[in-house]
Formats: sequence, structure tokens, C-alpha cells
Amino acid sequence: MDLQDENITVTIRLRRKKDLPTTGELLTREQYLNDYSSAQEDAEKVESFAHQNLLSTAEINLARRSIMLTGKLSDFETAFNIKFQNQNNYRTFSPDVQIPDELKDIIVGIFGLQNKPIARPMFQVAKKNGKSISHAQAPQAFTPDQLSKIYGFPQNVNGSGECIAIIELGGGFRTADIANYFKNLNITAPKVKAIAVDGGKNSPTTADGADGEVMLDIEVAGAVASGANIVVYFTPNTDQGFLDAITTAIHDTTNKPSVISISWGSAEVNWTQQAMDNFNEAFKTAASLGVSICIAAGDSGSSDGETDGKVHVDFPASSPYALACGGTSLTVTNNVITSEVVWHDSNTSASGGGVSSYFPLPDYQASANVPLEIDTQFKGRGVPDVAADADPDTGYKVLVDGQQLVIGGTSAVAPLMAGLIALLNQQNGKPSGFIHSQIYGTPNLCRDITSGNNKTTSAGTGYTAGTGWDACSGLGVLSKL
Repeated sequence: MDLQDENITVTIRLRRKKDLPTTGELLTREQYLNDYSSAQEDAEKVESFAHQNLLSTAEINLARRSIMLTGKLSDFETAFNIKFQNQNNYRTFSPDVQIPDELKDIIVGIFGLQNKPIARPMFQVAKKNGKSISHAQAPQAFTPDQLSKIYGFPQNVNGSGECIAIIELGGGFRTADIANYFKNLNITAPKVKAIAVDGGKNSPTTADGADGEVMLDIEVAGAVASGANIVVYFTPNTDQGFLDAITTAIHDTTNKPSVISISWGSAEVNWTQQAMDNFNEAFKTAASLGVSICIAAGDSGSSDGETDGKVHVDFPASSPYALACGGTSLTVTNNVITSEVVWHDSNTSASGGGVSSYFPLPDYQASANVPLEIDTQFKGRGVPDVAADADPDTGYKVLVDGQQLVIGGTSAVAPLMAGLIALLNQQNGKPSGFIHSQIYGTPNLCRDITSGNNKTTSAGTGYTAGTGWDACSGLGVLSKL
């Protein structure tokens, strides 16, 4: 082993007691814990195995279906019959993990043995001649509350009584920025608190880093739904950290988020099958609890930033339980929309979208005319579901580390939709939850985007907008349910 024999913490994911109900009935977090979480006896079997291998238990959380085990690298090597290696200063291992026969049906995932970064934030800073621009230099940009009005979001509610969770894999916020930003908008600042997951923390640095993502998310969601509480879950940028933050937010019985905003991701090809399965199962759990999941669909068009000439979609947006959020370019005159088309400025600045190569076509998209995936011909889940302004040139006026910036990207659309869902939850007196059957079954809920494309591969392949659902703008712009 060419790594120091350090202590690490690994997340072991356990099976459910029984399958979630398929009837669409909503569960309380208490019902879920009692009936659909992991079984205590399964946890005890894993714990016994761990102790035999000199690993200790840091935490057991049956609702999150997670056991956190701590121990030396050498003891994890023995326990799972692997060898760790150093690859580009990150920990990796081979061969595949070997799970003992008696635990094969119990353990559904092991996260944290490797620690390479998994995702990137989906935001883009508007620039002129290579320099970021101030709000005054961007008359065609918007504050999020302006967009809320232009799009026709409910204005008689403010998200009071709701909690918006935001997942961040880096960066941080400064309370002074939040206070100043909302003061300038003449909006009461939302309550914002940080929760640390797996050693992540609120650590703001400079405006050109991940702070841009964090502040964009808080300021967009907060300006749309200023009465909602905002809880930011900071976690390391690994598949373990990302998954642990998601399950922590879903099962947070203190803050009880009703919607989760995620603006980080990576092309499906970069993920392991166990990661995609476990994230998807977590989102499925969220649906059963009435928690909506809004996820940015990507900022690099049909290539999703990959350079193999093929089309790719971004995960976790491609999970069929996620509300995948695509991007548009928006033109407004006197607060009236005069044009809205698919965002496509360049091959590295365009709305993500396409067809999953992993998740099959879900029932709710059966009549949406989702094409086969161009390269694999797989009959997969179509991405995105909805879209809204994401072009940095028509972007969002935000304040990051004391600096005025205009930021775009589908990163902005996820918190915009999360804010909308908080408003709708309050307005309707119940959680919106998993809205896919509703929006696909009632297409006129969305304003269709019919012009533009997201073709960014070197082969010129990708998708074109048209009437109805398409793989650039989904069903269009959602403003009501």
C-alpha cells in the first residue's frame, strides 16, 4: 500500500425492510422509519462483521439506511479484500469489493473507500472581455424576485412554513453578504443555517470559486421564497459526501425540508453503478416523503463536458425521481417576455439535456416522445423536465464575497424551481412532492420552449427544441401546479 495507514470513515448502505409503497401514498418520516428504513438486525450483522475486522461504528442511522464505520486503511483492506492505491493524490482501490456471503443481500452500497472529486457546480459567471461585470453593466440581467414576477410565480405567498435544503460540495456563505443582498432588494432576508456533513463546512473563500454556487443558490431561492427557512448542507466533493448530504437532508427531522436544491453533477459515465442506484433510491425515498428534488441538468449542452464526441446527460439530474432543470435565454421588454429560447451560447455554455444511458424510460414520460439515446439507442429517461433562464448573458444579479456578479447556468434554475415549489407548497397547504405525473399529465402547466438546440458534441449531435417535451428545455417553464 503506497498510502499512509490513516483512519477513514466509510458509509455502508443497507437494504430496506420492505419495498416502498407503489400507490403514491405519502409517508411521514416516522412511518418511513418504522416500516421502510433498514432493520436493526441487519445493522447488527454489519456491525458484528466490522468489529471482527477491527473497524468501529461511528454512527448507525436506520432512516438513512447508513452505518458509518471508522478504521485504518489496512483494516478496510482486510475486511473487503482490496488494496488501496494512490491515484493523482486521491485514494482508489482494486479489485472490486468482496462482501461476505452472509451480508450480500444486506449491504447495497459501500462509499468512502475512494475519495476522488465526483461533481462540478453548474454555474457560469457573465464576463465581458474576460472580466466579470457589475449589476449596472448588465441591464438585461435579472434579480430573482424580478424573474419570479415575470414568470408568474404566486405572489400572494412567500414560502412561510417551508424549508428549502441546499446541497453544497464546497464553498461557503457570509451572513453579511446575505443581509446586504436582501436589504438592497428590499426583501426580508430568509433564515439561513449551515449543517456540516462528513466533515464538510461553511468555508467561504473568494468570489471566483464555489462560493459563487453557494451564494447563487441561497440568494435565488431566498429571493423567490423569502419566508422559507434555508438549510445548507456542506459536504466534501466525493460520492460518499454527496450521498450522505442528500440522505441527511431527506431525513432531517429537525428542519424537515420539503424541497431540496442540487446544482452539482457530472456526466453519467463518471459515476459507478452503485452510486447511481443509491442516489436514485434516496430520491425515491424523498418522493415517498413528499420531498421535491430539483437538480441542475448541466451547462455544456449535449456533450455534458465530455470530449469523446458522444452525447451525455448529467447525473444526478438524470434520476427519474429528480426534477431535472434545463436552461433558457430570456429576453424581456417592460417586464413582458418577448423571447425565450434554449440557452446555447457556445459548446461550453448551453443547456444540458438528452437521454439517460442508464435509467429506463419512466412511465410518466411514456407519451412524451422521448427519442432513443443517439449513440447507444437506449430507451432511457429524458432530461430535463423543465427549464428557465440560465444564460449568463441574461443571468441573475447576485452578491458573492462582497462582489456584485451576474451568474447563469442551470445551477440557477434548480434553486429557482425550489423557491417556486416552496411557494406552491404554502399556497396549496400540502407538499408538492414528486410532481412528474402531474406536469407530464397536464402539459399546459408549463409554457413550451420551441426554439433552439443544445448540440455541442464534436460530431454536432444533440437535441432540438420543438412543440411539447424536448431534450433541451423539457416541458418548458413551470410557474404553477
